[in-house]
Amino acid sequence: MKSLPPINPKSETGKIVDFLKSVQKKTGINKVVIGISGGVDSATTHKLLQKAYKPENIFALSLPYEKIKSIVNKFEQLIFKEDSVQNFLSREKNTLPNLDRVRLGNIMARVRMIILFDTAKRENALVCGTENKSERLLGYFTRFGDAASDIEPISHLYKTHVYQLAKYLKVENKTIEAAPTAGLWAGQTDEGEFGFTYEEADQVLYRLFDKKVPTTSVILSEAKNLKKMGLKNADKIIERVLKNRFKLEVPYHL
Repeated sequence: MKSLPPINPKSETGKIVDFLKSVQKKTGINKVVIGISGGVDSATTHKLLQKAYKPENIFALSLPYEKIKSIVNKFEQLIFKEDSVQNFLSREKNTLPNLDRVRLGNIMARVRMIILFDTAKRENALVCGTENKSERLLGYFTRFGDAASDIEPISHLYKTHVYQLAKYLKVENKTIEAAPTAGLWAGQTDEGEFGFTYEEADQVLYRLFDKKVPTTSVILSEAKNLKKMGLKNADKIIERVLKNRFKLEVPYHL
C-alpha cells in the first residue's frame, strides 16, 4: 500500500513564507495573532510565522481546555443571561447523552476565536488559522470556531505532510509525538473520535480528492477499491467526509 508522496519541506517552507509576506504587503498589516494549542499544527504554523514576521509582531496565545472552560464558566451568565451553559445543555442530557459535550466543545472553540479576534482588533493584526487539509476534508472543525481566520498557511497540507514540515522546522519531539487533540474536553483525541488514524485517512483522502473533487456517487463507489488496497476503514472515512461535506458548502445563497 503506497503512502502519500512526500513534500519537499525546504521548498514548502519557502512557498509558505512568501505567501505570508505577500499577505502583509497586500493588507498593509504586519502583525499576526495565533492560538497555540500544544499540538503539531499550531507549533508548525508558529515556526512559519517566525520566519515571516518580526518577533514583536507575533501574538501567540495559549488557550488550553481548562483556561477556556474557566472563561466559559465566568461568562456563562453573560452569554445566556439568566440561564447557564451547563443548565442550558444538561436539559437534554437524558435523551441525548452525548450532545452536551459536543455542543459545549463547539462553544469553547468559538470562545477561543472571540479571544483571538478581539486580540487582533486591539493590536491591528490578522488572525492566523492552523487548519490542515485532512481536517478540512473530514469536516473536523467548528464553523465560526477553529475554522475562523484571516490567514491559513497550512490548509493545503495533509496532516501527514504537516508532520514532515514539523520535523524540518525542528518542532519539539514531544509535540510531534503527542496524540492530536482539539483540546475541547479532558482526554479527547482526534483519532479516538474518528475510529481511524490520520495516516490512513490521508491515503483515502489523497486518492479521492487530489485529482479532482469527485461526486458523491464516485466517492461511494471507491470505498470497495480502497478497502482492497488495505485501507480497512475507507468506508468509515468516506462516511465522515460525506456527513460533513455541508460545512464546505454553507451558507447557502442565491
